[in-house]
Amino acid sequence: MNGGGLLVAGTTSDAGKSVVTAGICRWLVRQGVKVAPFKAQNMSLNSFVTREGAEIGRAQAMQAQACRVEPTALMNPVLLKPGGERSSQVVLMGRPVGEMSARGYHGGRQERLLGTVLDCLERLRGTYDAVICEGAGSPAEINLRRTDIVNMGIARNAGLPVLVVGDIDRGGVFASFFGTVALLSPEDQALVAGFLVNKFRGDVSLLEPGLDMLHGLTGRRTYGVLPFRHGLGIDEEDGLRVSLRGTVRESVVAAPAGEDVLRVAVCAVPLMSNFTDVDALAAEPGVVVRFVDRPEELADADLVVVPGTRGTVRALEWLRERGLADALRRRAAEGRPVLGICGGFQVLGEHIEDDVESRRGRVDGLGVLPVRVRFAREKTLTRPSGEALGEPVEGYEIHHGVAEVLGGEPFLDGCRVGQTWGTHWHGSLESDAFRRAFLREVARAAGRRFVPAPGTSFAALREEQLDRLGDLIEQHADTDALWRLIESGAPTGLPFIPPGAPA
Repeated sequence: MNGGGLLVAGTTSDAGKSVVTAGICRWLVRQGVKVAPFKAQNMSLNSFVTREGAEIGRAQAMQAQACRVEPTALMNPVLLKPGGERSSQVVLMGRPVGEMSARGYHGGRQERLLGTVLDCLERLRGTYDAVICEGAGSPAEINLRRTDIVNMGIARNAGLPVLVVGDIDRGGVFASFFGTVALLSPEDQALVAGFLVNKFRGDVSLLEPGLDMLHGLTGRRTYGVLPFRHGLGIDEEDGLRVSLRGTVRESVVAAPAGEDVLRVAVCAVPLMSNFTDVDALAAEPGVVVRFVDRPEELADADLVVVPGTRGTVRALEWLRERGLADALRRRAAEGRPVLGICGGFQVLGEHIEDDVESRRGRVDGLGVLPVRVRFAREKTLTRPSGEALGEPVEGYEIHHGVAEVLGGEPFLDGCRVGQTWGTHWHGSLESDAFRRAFLREVARAAGRRFVPAPGTSFAALREEQLDRLGDLIEQHADTDALWRLIESGAPTGLPFIPPGAPA
């Protein structure tokens, strides 16, 4: 017998589907329920490598952590990694299968993947008591409904009840809830059980008359009103929008352990990927992290991070156009700390041979590290571990570029020259002892009296944050009604709201 299930949809992108899904997962696992997350199709530049070497969205890896289970490719069978405005790399069951335009994907390829995603969901439901699925965008994207495999397409085929999340902080939540239902076909509407209000500020009693009217208009109840909480946007999907998500300590303002703060500037390169790498820096008391796009913003930075990107050659051009390339070269020559991660490591090298990603052939790098990079068609997907600065460190690698290191001191799989560091390893800064050792080196080179706080545990902070998400659901949602949905499906007899989906 298959376990229960629920699809968490949203009125818009960024309505809070990822964190609500994680919160429901954490609430369930604390009740002793064996639960897993699932997202049929994810579009994100923030990804993760599972232990079996599969690439999935970081949001699903975070949700697996909320479930206290190991993430697998089954939890995110289709991952789309944008390479520009019109094309994406398609990652299927954790492995890249090629580049495709949006028109080509929605023109037939997506529909053919429905069997794969349904099989993954079926396997999860055969193993777990409950599977909490996350939708994408809005379920009422009527232009895409025919080929949909992540919202109502998966709900219809798997018989999942649907909970629609709306971000009231943006305004217009009642119209969004009503309009979402009213643009669905009768068959789809029958699965939409009700609503969940997210990011509410103020007195809930003032909202209740509107919720009652919404129930009267749609025949559907609201399952909870979640209050606005700072710092819950962990491991978000949207790598195209530059916005600091490293806010794991936002709710607790901690003073620096030493006399000085440490200022970190992250170059906001195009198609930035895995910007979650700097979350661990932002978790440190006294470390101030900001994203920058002008050379003068590097002047007062104690550390500059050049992050990963899905467009290494494009990032190089952007750095040159903005004057950041010259500023980075000056920093390196002056012995001021620079850290390049993955694509950021590649741009710091001598040159890049790219006939895969940009197909631009040989392109000169910034020349501050003795490294030559050749792009291979096969993607490296590994979970390495080792030692650096005398401390144990773990990470994960996601890249086509193969680095030939010609000098410098070894640093993880890359190298170090003076105070310029480069590595392909994502996530290394989550290793607490290594992060503290690295920040001590940076502070010494920058002449700052900064001292890393000895007790900061990034893993513990993440667990604390996931528990806060679980608390939100437990304290502000009707959990008994939610469990009935998960166990028994959508209520019968839900009314049709006209006009429904267009023919």
